[in-house]
Amino acid sequence: MLSGSTPRVPSIGHFEAPTIVGNSPALQRVLQVASRLAAGDSKVLITGESGVGKDIIARHVKGSFTGAYRDKVGKLQQSDKGTIFLDEIGEMSLRMQAMLLRFLENGEVVPVGADAPPTRVNVRVISATNRNLQDMVVKGTFREDLLYRINVGQIEVPPLRARRDDIRPLVLHVIGRHARPIAMDAEAMDALERYRWPGNVRELQNVVEQMLALADGDRMGTELLPPNVSARPGKAPHPVRERRRRVADELFDGLTEGGCSFWNDVYPLFMSRDLTRDDLRALIRKGLAATKGSYRGLLRLFGLEDGDYKRLLNFLAAHECAIDFREFRTIKHERGAGAA
Repeated sequence: MLSGSTPRVPSIGHFEAPTIVGNSPALQRVLQVASRLAAGDSKVLITGESGVGKDIIARHVKGSFTGAYRDKVGKLQQSDKGTIFLDEIGEMSLRMQAMLLRFLENGEVVPVGADAPPTRVNVRVISATNRNLQDMVVKGTFREDLLYRINVGQIEVPPLRARRDDIRPLVLHVIGRHARPIAMDAEAMDALERYRWPGNVRELQNVVEQMLALADGDRMGTELLPPNVSARPGKAPHPVRERRRRVADELFDGLTEGGCSFWNDVYPLFMSRDLTRDDLRALIRKGLAATKGSYRGLLRLFGLEDGDYKRLLNFLAAHECAIDFREFRTIKHERGAGAA
């Protein structure tokens, strides 16, 4: 689900027709670009934060779709004379990037373990990522020649906080799908429209679904909202400093201002892959910069209990997100510091 109204497209393959919900100027600009690109056969790169609905825009763009997700290049043969959608292309290994680049250059596919000669297929490639591929090129984790190949036409899907006019239609759309005579209180709707939504449309959908599950009458009030959404009622919305503001910055503000919980918000977003390793590392790095490299100080900064110290370190180490605290410590601080 992306952010009711227009437009709707016919069902494609075995996928349901996507519903585009919202009429904000930002969303309408995205749909205009998508409509123009849909008329051609050029490769398209769709960018945007996790949960904004990049896959829905991809289904709106293309003319046919075979259901090939992630980086399974073996699906290319099944996509002959159609379109393949490569989701989260920024997570693709360098080896897979090289294989994809060779295919994009000559259209030839060699099945793994097969003795048959290469076959040539005609496939339109649409890719999506929540990563900054240019930054990855600089770091050497994404091929520059592949970026030029896949980024012929680009669609950037703005985060939900940049199109708040779409929040109310999205909420009503989720409620309407349940065909239940239930309404959202004005105060609860105001809180939903005020919240920053670091998890974007996906997070909004999950919150409303949770409220519907907990409601036992014909109304849903603020008492059903998660604490991070209903926190600090009456405060003006947090200003968006820039359009492409990083998810880590939003989460850091939420944790330090008391509107988010690490274990209830950050942890589930990461485990559901709505946060990447880079997002989590950036969050921890930002926290360590504020605590001068102290992980114990990070507990206090993020509102964690002292008993969460080992749990946090084990979690970060298990997912390769631990950051070396020494780079944040000055000589003076390091001499007087105890254990991290």
